Amino acid sequence: MRHDLIIYGGTVVGGSGSVRFAADVGIAGGLITAIGDLARDNADTRIDATGKIVAPGFIDVHTHDDGALLVVDGMNPKISQGVTTVVAGNCGISLAPLLLDRTPPPPLTLVGGRENFRFDRFADYVAELERLGTATNAALLVGHTTLRQRAMPTLDRAANGEEIALMEKEVRAAMAEGAFGLSTGLDYAPAVASSTEEVKVLARAAADLGGIYVTHTRNYFDKLEDALEEAFDIAAEADTKLVISHHQATGRENFGKSRPTLARIDQMRETLDVTLDCYPYAASSTVLKLERCDIGLRVLITWSDPHPEMANREISDIASEWNCSEREAARRLLPAGAVYFQLDESDVQQILAYPQTMIGSDGLPHDKHPHPRLWGTFPRVLGHYSRDLGLFPLEEAVFKMSGLPAREFGLSGRGTLAAGNFADIAIFDPNEVLDRATYEEPIRASAGIEHVLVNGQTVWSEGRSTGLRPGKVLRRATTSRSRPVRLACGCC
Repeated sequence: MRHDLIIYGGTVVGGSGSVRFAADVGIAGGLITAIGDLARDNADTRIDATGKIVAPGFIDVHTHDDGALLVVDGMNPKISQGVTTVVAGNCGISLAPLLLDRTPPPPLTLVGGRENFRFDRFADYVAELERLGTATNAALLVGHTTLRQRAMPTLDRAANGEEIALMEKEVRAAMAEGAFGLSTGLDYAPAVASSTEEVKVLARAAADLGGIYVTHTRNYFDKLEDALEEAFDIAAEADTKLVISHHQATGRENFGKSRPTLARIDQMRETLDVTLDCYPYAASSTVLKLERCDIGLRVLITWSDPHPEMANREISDIASEWNCSEREAARRLLPAGAVYFQLDESDVQQILAYPQTMIGSDGLPHDKHPHPRLWGTFPRVLGHYSRDLGLFPLEEAVFKMSGLPAREFGLSGRGTLAAGNFADIAIFDPNEVLDRATYEEPIRASAGIEHVLVNGQTVWSEGRSTGLRPGKVLRRATTSRSRPVRLACGCC
């Protein structure tokens, strides 16, 4: 048999949770053609994977890569980690459908400046990505905050009936034009004033067309449990899959709440299709929020429009220099971004180890001094949490980053290595793979990621991008309601 490419000598971790095995992988026409002993087969190109793991390319289920997808080399932070597919449009923030003739208000700044908000229809954004090509595949969500910005003259209130009807129309249009579902960021100022009923209408509209509901819930602090119940209520009313974004318990007084919240999610999974994602760090990052200052925990400023010189400095030091409270310093810095050291490591591990947890970086590509998760998330799961801490076996780590998200988001033909599937592949050294990005030096490629293929073409090799852009804008696959699965490792 003849192939375009054979990856030989490696150990296959296929993405289903099953145990690893030695095999070659043949590729032709962007698809996996065979897995097994291919020593007698012919190929135009060969990659020696001796001593390496051959795995499905990783799927980053929580990104703000909407603008980065439009930029040459914009996806280098992801392909350098082995990521071959990103889910964009999270936290209620999507580039489309929205035209802006001014600097976008936070949190829309998470996906870039005014120059990115140039798509009046969701289809226009999809068409631009397809015209330019991308280094990774992209699954796109339509954002509630973006729709509010489009439909409402003022955002400090719940939407009225006419405005909800307009947003519902836009949700249905976006779904018809390629969106996977609706996302919300109910914790952010532009959406915090929205009513539960408003979101229910939009979630139902997405569900009517096969879409899912992905939510940055209304609260991760003292009202964490109430926010989860609201999310359950919305998804149940819409009769749709619920994805809880970057589940966490924020603030010292909430440390330890991961146990009861995960138990509640387990309980709800008996009647509701619920999954979640998490990033492998005890620090979050988003726009600067006043309420997160003056609580005795570290806040690192990543950017500030009025005071760019304060980037990469802690808010406590800035407040001391200005002889004011942290909250007052934050007020002077706005608009700004920050890293918040306000999570507990034991909670992070508890959530990461939960069988239904997918991995999402939540990285911010437009920050000048980003959180290290932008460049380090996936190798950190493989190296630090799986290999070094033994939190879960390598097979489960790969499953959380490939097969599980492919199943939950309905990414047909991706997430597992099998003949006939798309050749999205990451080849890495299991002994060397590790994140190298730090809070001090966040823009550093990880170690141990040797080759990355998207649709059969090599996009990352020997520590650098090849410049190829073979990624596709993915379309939804109609799938049955997800149920818990049992892995070969016995972890779920």
